[in-house]
Amino acid sequence: MTDFTLVIGNKNYSSWSLRPWLVMEQFGIEFEEVVIPLYRPESSEQIAVYSPSAKVPVLIDNSLKIWDSLAICEYLAELYPDRLWWGKTPEIRANARSIAAEMHSGFPSLRQNLPMNCSLRCQKALIPEVDRDIQRITSIWREYRQKYAGEGSFLFGDFTIADAFYAPVVLRFRTYGVELEPICQAYTEAIINLPAMEKWLNAAYSETTKIPEYEP
Repeated sequence: MTDFTLVIGNKNYSSWSLRPWLVMEQFGIEFEEVVIPLYRPESSEQIAVYSPSAKVPVLIDNSLKIWDSLAICEYLAELYPDRLWWGKTPEIRANARSIAAEMHSGFPSLRQNLPMNCSLRCQKALIPEVDRDIQRITSIWREYRQKYAGEGSFLFGDFTIADAFYAPVVLRFRTYGVELEPICQAYTEAIINLPAMEKWLNAAYSETTKIPEYEP
């Protein structure tokens, strides 16, 4: 029996939940999960039972609660320093943390206008603010995929926390049919084809609870 419980929102919609869930799956950390559907009258009250912020995700380690996706990942990296959570060199770790932090705090137009919905496929006209966010994200992908192309399929060759932070963007781009150059398209396919991502998506597709604000 594991000591960890990860409390998350709907897998179809909750981009913040996907990040630590994917990290824990990829790095072989066993955990129990609790899924609480979001944006229902009782959601905040139910989440507050687990999370001091009344938001997901939150990781429970015995009596300790760690909320916020980045805090969870950093906590796990401290607990298991033998794993290459952020990459194998100081330069890679610095860059991985920088781009993960940029995603964590930035790209508000993308988040607002292209919400994560794993099951949806549609075309959507992009306002200039969203297009600027997309151009910045793809420039990040292009830079690191070109630099580390010979070392693996992910941003820094091996999978890192940074990849988990951009995984919801990969799903957003697929949902809304965002056209990508070959190097970025190949990166999205590497993320989608992860067994852990396939596990998340299969669960997302089976959910019946809908969030009207995230549906066309």
